[in-house]
Amino acid sequence: MQRARELVQRLLFPTAHTVEMGDADITTSAWRLVEVGRVVLFQGGEYNGRIATIVEIIDHKRVLVDGPNKDAPVPRQSIPLAKVSLTPIVIPKLPRAAGRGFVAAQWEKNEVDKKWAEGTWSKKREAFQKRKQLNDFERFKVMKLRKQARFEVRKSLAKVRSAA
Repeated sequence: MQRARELVQRLLFPTAHTVEMGDADITTSAWRLVEVGRVVLFQGGEYNGRIATIVEIIDHKRVLVDGPNKDAPVPRQSIPLAKVSLTPIVIPKLPRAAGRGFVAAQWEKNEVDKKWAEGTWSKKREAFQKRKQLNDFERFKVMKLRKQARFEVRKSLAKVRSAA
């Protein structure tokens, strides 16, 4: 019975870490939580594609964010959670309502810009923007190159199948 309960719990609730203490299981969630220090990505609006960190939680729908990024700064402002996406990056132990200078220092110390640039989310957004900027002839060249690569893959696969 215990095994079945654990299996159901594992399937229904994704977990990051489980600690067993006697009969009680203490489980931390793997979900991205709205927390002070969590880095967010703006979706749409004036600051679309820029990142900032949550400095204060105003209520269940709004947060105060600050983005001390040197390349694309985001001024301190209140923003609805519906307009941002939570990223996996967190600035640990950032106090609530920290000042702009302290947030900037922690941002640099934790290398948030570097972590964001190395992440797959950032790379996919960059590739999407690059593809979006192509003109008609460049899209045609991309199509021809993809066809050529697909042909080479199928040719080598056919060679392997015929040899087997």
